[in-house]
Amino acid sequence: MSTMTDDPIEPVVIEVKNDTASSVKSFLSGGFGGMASVLVGQPFDLVKVRLQTSEGIYKNTFDCFKQIIKKDGILGLYRGMATPFASITPIFAVSFWSYDLGKKLAFAFRTDKENKNPHLSLAEITFAGAFSAVPTTLFMAPSERIKVLMQIQGQGGEQKYKGPMDAVRQLYKEGGIRSIFRGTGATLLRDSPGSAAYFVAYELIKKGLTPAGTRPEDLSFGAVLFAGGMAGVAMWTIAIPPDVLKSRLQSAPAGTYSGLGDCLKKTLKTDGPSALFKGLGPAMLRAFPANAATFLGVEYSMRAMNMVF
Repeated sequence: MSTMTDDPIEPVVIEVKNDTASSVKSFLSGGFGGMASVLVGQPFDLVKVRLQTSEGIYKNTFDCFKQIIKKDGILGLYRGMATPFASITPIFAVSFWSYDLGKKLAFAFRTDKENKNPHLSLAEITFAGAFSAVPTTLFMAPSERIKVLMQIQGQGGEQKYKGPMDAVRQLYKEGGIRSIFRGTGATLLRDSPGSAAYFVAYELIKKGLTPAGTRPEDLSFGAVLFAGGMAGVAMWTIAIPPDVLKSRLQSAPAGTYSGLGDCLKKTLKTDGPSALFKGLGPAMLRAFPANAATFLGVEYSMRAMNMVF
């Protein structure tokens, strides 16, 4: 791990007595951020998945929105929301807890043990962001599998699953735990570099918006919204191709693809390279508001906990 700290981004207090408290706060604030993200971002995520998994049903992003609302009403945009709302809260909690842990690991990995500078370098923040996706994927992959199946239900009139728990039951019956966790590799491929970009962008923008003589923790409401929104844009700028493969792997009938590489090969052969960018429109439309809401939930819940604890 690099010991470079010339470009400090965020102070990380490494004190044993505060380790548990800071980890708990990161976990809880991430959960609040996750709830805010689902409430704002679910309609865009639904449209993204529909575009990625359908063949010629929708002309474009806005046609997809139009057809869903025409068929199922406004509430149709929240189809499959039960799964992400129940799962994204702990997933975001784990993500922000893992990011906090990654920052502490980056500090601990410094080869220069006399380096007491509590500020992390760009490389260390990048490591912490990428690391945050590893524990998170264990929760994210099965949740995404169920969410995708629930979101594509009804495109052709079929209603295979009565609800998320019925989907879990049927998947387990069809292929055991392996079926429930299908797409785990693609999820990690999407989230590790995506999370690195996510947290680096947030820390850099937050630092840039911090007036001289003030702390990043005291940023205004608008500044937090902007930094969080741009973090989401940074993540989805690089995350769409693996996200397309993940959606296809997780929505296809058993036996369609032998693995991630086979899915990539067949996607390119059938639909060409442009298929890897399906859903980019709704992903970008969702990226700013959903992640602005996420970091708003994280920052303000953290401030509230810091006042209490």
